[in-house]
Amino acid sequence: MKRVFDILLGCLAGLVLVIPVLLVAVAVRLTSKGPALYWSDRVGRNNTIFKMPKFRSMLVGTPAVATHLLDRPQAHLTPMGSFLRKSSLDELPQLWSILRGEMSFVGPRPALFNQHDLIGLRTQAGVDKLLPGLTGWAQVNGRDELSIADKVALDVEYLQKKSLAFDVKIMILTVFKVLSRDNVTH
Repeated sequence: MKRVFDILLGCLAGLVLVIPVLLVAVAVRLTSKGPALYWSDRVGRNNTIFKMPKFRSMLVGTPAVATHLLDRPQAHLTPMGSFLRKSSLDELPQLWSILRGEMSFVGPRPALFNQHDLIGLRTQAGVDKLLPGLTGWAQVNGRDELSIADKVALDVEYLQKKSLAFDVKIMILTVFKVLSRDNVTH
């Protein structure tokens, strides 16, 4: 049922967002050198690596690490990078990963391939069995401000409570969090 929901909502979102996606892609290309999309190696279900697209918010050549690990992260942002991140518009290309079945609308956010501490804790807790999501329970309960242990605890809570109704609740909360730019630190 969840996969059918993802496909239907993904197709609808793709139709509604086609013009904004094209406008953001053009804006990224016009304001910085490099491609509009950045393909990030991420950890999916069962710890398999997949390529996740995002609109490029960082300068070409920025190290592939979690933003909080960068020395002066603001120095690596493109002219539109801060806006893209705070508005979550950089995430729109992930509709592609949802339609391909590599992600879902709701689930734990996919870890970077080199976030071994997060990957290890999720694997121990069985969270690695879930399809990663565009948004998740941890996203609406702290996002960038959560420790890795807190993120995993919320991922485990999601694993225990997962249902279509819970997913809808998380998606509604996500809309409010994105509009208020709540808990976005970079």
